[in-house]
Order: sequence, then structure tokens, then C-alpha cells
Amino acid sequence: MQPEKEVINTLAKVVMLAARTAPKAKGEDDIVMSIVREEDKEALAREMKKISERKGKGFEFFKRDAESVIKSDCIILIGLKFKRTLKLDCGACGFTCAEILEQDKKTLDFTGPLCAIKLLDLGIALGSAAFQAKQLCIDNRIMYSIGVAAKKLKLIDAEIVMGLPLSVSGKNIYFDRKK
Repeated sequence: MQPEKEVINTLAKVVMLAARTAPKAKGEDDIVMSIVREEDKEALAREMKKISERKGKGFEFFKRDAESVIKSDCIILIGLKFKRTLKLDCGACGFTCAEILEQDKKTLDFTGPLCAIKLLDLGIALGSAAFQAKQLCIDNRIMYSIGVAAKKLKLIDAEIVMGLPLSVSGKNIYFDRKK
């Protein structure tokens, strides 16, 4: 085995550290993370292919991304578990903070409505994680498709999830892919 592949799970934890320490509004951290177990990788890829077939035209990228999942050395899930409002009443979500808590939750790919500021926190955490991975010379790409399948399979408890697959190889497997 290549030594760099032996250390990938340890480095994934460093990447997760970057997401954890990324700035959060009012210092309130509702970010949840997990590393996909090797035995769950194939189920994740299968679910992504099923979603592609169910959604049809325009969602072929789920199948392409499923192939990337299989080839990845490690996959990090980063999501938002919306616990409480920030009491800002900014209205970006379309409601006051009190009103958003009273809304019936609707689940499509993800569950909402969600606090827009908390979603920004998730974006900053994802950006920090992707940047840290690149600083460690680990190829990566943030994938919506992984998050949809991971949520469906209940691999992580969150309203919205994104996947950050990691790869250590001579060529970045996440680019120059076919549609």
C-alpha cells in the first residue's frame, strides 16, 4: 500500500478540524461532521445512482459522482443540524426567528426552512475544509450529490449535508470527468 493512502483518515480529521474552527455566527456551532466508513462507501454510490435514475434528465451527474465516490480514498460529510435560531430576525430565510421555528418542515433532498445565516456558516465550514485539504495536497471537491444520498441513507443526522471526497493520486479524479 502507498504510505499516503495509509494516512488519509488521519488527514481527513485535520480537514474536519478546519471546518470545526471556521468562524460561526455569534460563535454558535451547529455544524455536524462524519467520515463515511469504508463499508458504507458502496451503499452511498448505489444510492447516488438510484437517485440519478429516479430524478432523470439533468441529474446524470449523480452517476458520475458515484464513480468518484468509489475511487475516493476517504469521504467526509459536513452538514447543518439546525438547533436554535440566532435571534437576529434578519429575514433572509423569509421569516422572523420565532416564525421559522413554527414552520412545518419539508424534506425534499434536504429539510427546511433553515436559517440563512446558519447556511452561510455551513458554506464557510465547507470552504475551510476544502482549503485545508488542498493545503495538505489532497484532491477534493464539494459534492451536493453525496450529501443527498448520505442524508437519505441516514449516514449523518443533519437537515442539509454536503460531501467532501478526498483522493491522493497522481491526477485529480474529480476534474476532467465526463458529464
